[in-house]
Amino acid sequence: ILNFSNIFFSPNYYSSTMIFPCKFILFLPILLIIIFQNKIQGRTLLNNNNNNYYKKLQRPFNNTVSAVFVFGDSTVDSGNNNYINTIAKCDFPPYGRDFANHVPTGRFTNGRLVTDYLASYVGIKDFVPPYLDPSLSLDELMTGVSFASGSSGFDPLTAQLVDVITMEKQLEYFKEYKRKLENSIGKEKTKLLISKAAFIISAGTNDFVVNYYNTPFRRQKYYNVSQYQQFLMQMVQQFIQGLMNEGARVIGVAGVPPFGCLPIVITIDSGDALQPRRCIESYSAVAREYNSLLQRLLKTMEIHGTKLFYVDIYDPINDMIQNPIKYGFSEVTMGCCGSGLIEASILCNPKSIVCNNPSNHMFWDAVHPSQATYYTVFQAIRPSIDFAINQL
Repeated sequence: ILNFSNIFFSPNYYSSTMIFPCKFILFLPILLIIIFQNKIQGRTLLNNNNNNYYKKLQRPFNNTVSAVFVFGDSTVDSGNNNYINTIAKCDFPPYGRDFANHVPTGRFTNGRLVTDYLASYVGIKDFVPPYLDPSLSLDELMTGVSFASGSSGFDPLTAQLVDVITMEKQLEYFKEYKRKLENSIGKEKTKLLISKAAFIISAGTNDFVVNYYNTPFRRQKYYNVSQYQQFLMQMVQQFIQGLMNEGARVIGVAGVPPFGCLPIVITIDSGDALQPRRCIESYSAVAREYNSLLQRLLKTMEIHGTKLFYVDIYDPINDMIQNPIKYGFSEVTMGCCGSGLIEASILCNPKSIVCNNPSNHMFWDAVHPSQATYYTVFQAIRPSIDFAINQL
């Protein structure tokens, strides 16, 4: 049984679930009514056919990628948070209900992530495992792992708010990984493997939605969001430089999505919790500005022998929101789990009601995209992936 008093009133409970205790209490009565209504309407857990999302995605030409290394937040965490002491976990049903064998792996969605599709596409493996999994074999380690941690961000404070793995610590884990490989296969082979690997970074949303907008700490130092964005750019630069120093040669950095359209953000911050549930344009404008700054930064950091790529996820996701029917979605403002308004992480649990068809929902919970969305994003960025791979 969940102790909700500990959850909602704990001073440490700030995470990628983006559940903010004080604001949540205002919506609790509405949430209970909606949950009751959804039970009556029969939003139950069903086994749907998701075979389309598990078809082999092998590239039709030779691949040169040796491994895939992943860093960031819950959009690319394949289960590292399972192994740390944090409330930001999802290693329980209904998470993973459409994953292979319906296993809740610790991915913050119902199935695969974009990075899983990427690894499959380049012919390395079907799923990118979490680095902290103690059962990983040398072969699994050699072909790539995820160091990402749900609820993390480029701002160290973002991760510290809920005791997850900071980006700095993720880089330390990569250095540790590198030493393990050197001890097993030698320094030269390790150097070659890393130079032919694809590095993926996906973070930033939590820095704004969890940290800057909903805790007072950073706003005391950075009086406007533009100042905070400049601070984040410094953190991004520092992290990328750290990877380059360790031998990374092809690095893809994802921008942030239109985070003013996240279901939980609409519920808590828009004033339109129930109807008409519109995106918060001012938040999404900040996302666009951040992405512009990121693109400029990547251009300035590229040096001979290293390729940095901006991965645009804003436009594909925004197009899904604006044209849902085009992508087969019938719901883009509410999650599939629970009421769809505010549940994520431990609030989306084995007792939660779940929509009949997650593939019709853009969001799995009130924060994280569904497997269908991740697959669509992968298809949208595939030309960029091909271009990046050709640089190896």
